Amino acid sequence: MTVPLLEVHDLTIAFPAAWPVRNLSFSVAGGETVAIVGESGSGKSLTALALMRLLPGAARISSGRIDFVGQDLVTFSEPAMRKVRGARLAMIFQEPMTSLNPVLTIGAQIVDVLRLHENLSRRAARARAIELLDLVRVADPHRRIDDYPHRLSGGMRQRVMIAIAVACGPRLLIADEPTTALDVTIQAQVLDLLDGLRRDLGMGLLLITHDLSVVGQWADRVIVMYAGCKVEEGVPDVILHRPRHPYTEGLLAASPRTAEGSSYRDGLLREIRGSIASALGEQGCPFRPRCPKAAPACTLAPPPAVVVQPGHLAACPVLNPRQARDAVA
Repeated sequence: MTVPLLEVHDLTIAFPAAWPVRNLSFSVAGGETVAIVGESGSGKSLTALALMRLLPGAARISSGRIDFVGQDLVTFSEPAMRKVRGARLAMIFQEPMTSLNPVLTIGAQIVDVLRLHENLSRRAARARAIELLDLVRVADPHRRIDDYPHRLSGGMRQRVMIAIAVACGPRLLIADEPTTALDVTIQAQVLDLLDGLRRDLGMGLLLITHDLSVVGQWADRVIVMYAGCKVEEGVPDVILHRPRHPYTEGLLAASPRTAEGSSYRDGLLREIRGSIASALGEQGCPFRPRCPKAAPACTLAPPPAVVVQPGHLAACPVLNPRQARDAVA
């Protein structure tokens, strides 16, 4: 059995009087792509920032563990975390134009990472930066290394962000909406690039997205989040074609997708009524106010995950009302 690179246990993130991520648990193994999906406000990006220990403002990890290659990152001091961040654990942020420094060349930004973590000379770091730009398929890397970010297209800037993230050969790469604002052709190129790097480097990939078509093609496992909670988990074929949680069913019905082999054959999109929960820690299932299948058991407590079949979990009280009642007892 493969030992996970990353094991997250009951992670809870708190703001004053709000809990936008609650009791979240999942794992990522080496060479595996795990996708986290959900609508905006589900806690996906906040989870990624917590893994990197880059939570904003008043946000904090109030409980839980983040075990990365056997060490709990929650206990790390900031100096210790700096040695891990960017070297063994790296992240591609959502918007490359705001993530890249506009007053530094792209080469200087790659060189800084290499000199910090790899202890290379400036000349050796520059040579390695050119190799990295070539690795991520930036044309004419010897010339483009001295370009500033504003001279690159959105797709090229995203490739530079990937080069920075994989510069030190991380064990785990977190990609937070890596194809946002890119056209369909460039999206496919970037995702193909990430998948190739995952295979070649043997790293784990945590892919955060709201695009269900990406999940079906690129992920080994899928985690569906709603209001800071994991509501369903399984392999893409099961999640996309045989979901059991009403929220996952709603996401699929509201998404443009191929109808063949699914239950959504009329081609119509159906909205999920209402808006996402407030993250104030209300009792019961967080999806209950919007759920067409809500039942009395849904008001009792946050539902525990139920094993629907091996490798397929769903946190829905309707699937197992007795288990939900026992959780309160």
